[in-house]
Amino acid sequence: MASTSVSRIVPASPDEVWSLIGGFDSLPDWLPYIPESTPLEGGRVRRLKNPGGEVIIERLVDFNETERHYSYAILQAPFPVNGYVSTIRVHAIPGQENTAEVQWSGRFNPDGATEDEVVDLFTGIYRDGLDALHTTLTA
Repeated sequence: MASTSVSRIVPASPDEVWSLIGGFDSLPDWLPYIPESTPLEGGRVRRLKNPGGEVIIERLVDFNETERHYSYAILQAPFPVNGYVSTIRVHAIPGQENTAEVQWSGRFNPDGATEDEVVDLFTGIYRDGLDALHTTLTA
């Protein structure tokens, strides 16, 4: 199983960051790669579309409001992986109440691609996503 993780310091309090990204259906609010999200099954599944119209379906597998993190599994996507599970976490930074660290990590099995290719793919998605979050929070 392959894995990757990207972290980014952002200029907002952990509560402010979590209020933006903590909703399972909130990706279009901060992630340009996902302009459309439709909640299904009472909000436990999300049907996403990327700018090219490709569909990604994900299931929420863990959610912790108090600790500000959630995990999800991909059920359907145009990515060359299976067994994908990812977690988004918001951490407080001691002594810096208006700054937070956001970590986006995932583990997955390559399927039709090399481990390096899929690690590079998701490292890029997470990095670009956290850069977009930073931009959203400074706009």
